[in-house]
Amino acid sequence: MRGLDSNSLDKKAQNYQNEAQKLFPANIIIHYNPFVKRQFGPKHGETSPGRGEVSSAGEEKNMYLLPKPQSLEIENGFLREKTFFVNNLCTDSRIEKALKKIEALEKEKARTEVLWKYEREYDSYTYICGIDEVGRGPLAGPVVAGAVILPKDCDILYINDSKKLSEKKREELYDVIMEKAVAVGIGHASPERIDEINIYQASKKAMLIAIKKVREQIPLEHVLIDAMPLELDIPTTSIIKGDAKSISIAAASIVAKVTRDRLMVDYDSIFPEYGFASNKGYGAQMHIDAIKKYGPTPIHRKSFIKNFL
Repeated sequence: MRGLDSNSLDKKAQNYQNEAQKLFPANIIIHYNPFVKRQFGPKHGETSPGRGEVSSAGEEKNMYLLPKPQSLEIENGFLREKTFFVNNLCTDSRIEKALKKIEALEKEKARTEVLWKYEREYDSYTYICGIDEVGRGPLAGPVVAGAVILPKDCDILYINDSKKLSEKKREELYDVIMEKAVAVGIGHASPERIDEINIYQASKKAMLIAIKKVREQIPLEHVLIDAMPLELDIPTTSIIKGDAKSISIAAASIVAKVTRDRLMVDYDSIFPEYGFASNKGYGAQMHIDAIKKYGPTPIHRKSFIKNFL
């Protein structure tokens, strides 16, 4: 799966810029400069020293620099200026669409950079792993943990807390993460294990299995954990809502979520009455009704469904 890294999106931004340029009169140049915070240039053919570009024929052309939003305040200002820009020069909606695409790409790059905060903070470590689990709440199926080490020069965009992503985007990102990651580990705790030791302890067991698999591949030095503390012989950092604050933890949440969802789809073909392909084992009404009608399956967590039997 291609197109989710910053280099690919830089090419897309250039294409959007070219697309917008085609819609302008021949004497107006549209130029995207990510370092300029304000739009400037002469309007409607006016000239202004230092604001024009001279063509090879000596003819002055109007140049408009499109700003990169650096913050919410500047971004809002950009939107106001951009509206003025389009309304006064050209009302073609295709220009507006192209400019919005460029703006969205730059905004995503800025958002992704913020997610590297903890990885940058612990940059003295060569191998930093993010870990997260999914499936603590369902009535059926395992709890699954993912552990991911991303390369320090990783340029994947759109990584986020898996709960905030569409299924399609998770699937796309899963393929890119698995391709570019330095190491990936996946751990499971079965429904039986969940019933035996409780979901909290089972989640920790799944995480420890995932970490063990990573350590079989590389000399892991530091672990970033989504909230839950783990007892390890290497340094760890527990981050509240870590899947929304650390790119490594977010990547781990995507790997864990996609892995578990695919497993539940497989279970759906074995137990079609319960709707596992759609509800993924969570307590949807159709799922609860099926438990009452057909009874539990071997993948149900008995400690979770007592009230439905």
